Amino acid sequence: MHRPLHGAFPHDDETTFRVWAPQADRVTLSLNTASASLSLRPTGEGLFEGTTRTAPPGTLYQLWLDDAGPFPDPAARFQPQGVHGPSEVIDPTAYAWDDADWTGVAREDLVIYELHVGAFTDAGRFDAVRERLAYLKALGVTAIELMPLHDFPGTRNWGYDPAAWFAPAQAYGRPDALRRLVDAAHQTGLAVILDVIYNHLGPDGAYVNAFGPFLTNAHNTPWGPAINLDDDGSAGVRRFFLDNALHWLREYHIDGLRLDATHALHDASTPHFLEALSAAVDAHIGGPTRHLIAEDHRNLNRLVQPREDDGYGLDAVWSDDLHHQLRAGTAGDAEGYYRDYQHTTTADLATTLRDGWFFRGEPSEHLDEPRGTDPADVARNQCVVFIQNHDQVGNRPTGTRLTDDVSRATYRALSVLICVVPEVPLLFMGQEWAASTPFQFFTDHNDELGPRVTEGRKDEFEDFSGFDEEVPDPQAPATFTRSVLDWDEPRRSPHDGVLALYHDLLALRPRLGDAVRVAAPSDTTLLMERPPFHIAISLEGAADLALPPHAPVLLHTEQDGYTPAPHPPTFGEGSVSFSRPGAAVVRAE
Repeated sequence: MHRPLHGAFPHDDETTFRVWAPQADRVTLSLNTASASLSLRPTGEGLFEGTTRTAPPGTLYQLWLDDAGPFPDPAARFQPQGVHGPSEVIDPTAYAWDDADWTGVAREDLVIYELHVGAFTDAGRFDAVRERLAYLKALGVTAIELMPLHDFPGTRNWGYDPAAWFAPAQAYGRPDALRRLVDAAHQTGLAVILDVIYNHLGPDGAYVNAFGPFLTNAHNTPWGPAINLDDDGSAGVRRFFLDNALHWLREYHIDGLRLDATHALHDASTPHFLEALSAAVDAHIGGPTRHLIAEDHRNLNRLVQPREDDGYGLDAVWSDDLHHQLRAGTAGDAEGYYRDYQHTTTADLATTLRDGWFFRGEPSEHLDEPRGTDPADVARNQCVVFIQNHDQVGNRPTGTRLTDDVSRATYRALSVLICVVPEVPLLFMGQEWAASTPFQFFTDHNDELGPRVTEGRKDEFEDFSGFDEEVPDPQAPATFTRSVLDWDEPRRSPHDGVLALYHDLLALRPRLGDAVRVAAPSDTTLLMERPPFHIAISLEGAADLALPPHAPVLLHTEQDGYTPAPHPPTFGEGSVSFSRPGAAVVRAE
């Protein structure tokens, strides 16, 4: 097993501790099992190291920097008493994996299901997610994407307040519980993608900044000073986060990383951190297919271009344009970044579906500058698209879902669209049955910090109405409770019908041809061809669309089983007529 560059690593009846603390003269290890302390020796480049036989797995330990401390280990593999408490020595080699035959999921086969471990089930634990894997496999998704697991302060959090980067959140279970989840996912045939955060430090418990210059004032981000990727001392910061990425892939057999807000990774050095990350994964991670996926609003083709072509070498990028176009066009969103999409046409939608994204250098009213680059060299399956995700639900004032703002008929039509796109579709938990539960922003910070976080969100979304008065208190336990999925819903009408539609659509997806043709016959309709299938979609009101004559109908969104009150379209010789929003799929032999 590879020995990590940071943290505690048990081996040969000993444990080696490695710490990066370039500003300290002395680093001292204190153990709960011994009264004596161990002085770590400097090994160069700000690194300190020490090996002892008195710290087997399960040992709790803390670190002192000169006379300051005690601190938890910034690279601790587990924080059993929370992010402010002592760290625990974990043996990453003790778990007996049973996924030797796992080869991963190819990018072209990805159908991603994003979930929050705490809100996915009432239990809110890794083991509870594991119990739902068979359901997810039967649904037709091929990968689950876990929202961030870096441990956080308190008992509940979205995960975007990272404090302990190497430690799975103790609120969800011990490290081996996460390993059991990943192992079982692989045996079920599902890949596991993990959302990781390298663009900011959490506001409480992120002790890394006491160990080294993790922040720089050379750049600013929405969270304050930027992560130091190109200023004095940045080599150690970069090494820390690169080691973290490799740690998830090695120690937990994770199949891919979703890199949060890469547009906030300010780095003027060469190579860029993202390029260094993709190179490190290629150099040090073998075995099953792995995926590096950026979340980035810039429509930047360089993210996914090969490193030899001056790209960063990532595998895919979240593409916002399709979601924003559909929300603006069907739900009428017009505030904030939706200002750029107020005049979206179905021809614009067709362009996005054909190319992966829409903005390629045009002026953005929201940003007050040009946005985007040419997607000509970007493969469609390098773009991840969605009609909902955690941000686009949770960053609404009350965490409402798309079904709260569009008709059920429109929602079914949009569901067809997202399941047949040539891009990689992403579903947000509960989407497949039109869940009525909101997904609200929740935290469990201390009494001093909590109100400041609430006010900070109001400032962040000041361009959106409702954030001044409607926002539920993120600190209230009820805000989290409301966000937990209700697993009785998919057994009840009308949710069971939407779930049946998603089952059928995702079963159809592997049969769709690689060729793609998209047209916009009218201001409210789309036609997509993925031979031998033709998909007709009406996004608003009644509509007539042409289809190949004598083509058998595979499904339509108004059939029995999908809705309790169907308004079936009329199929003629080479046509379909909708009386309300809907979609139909036919097969042209």
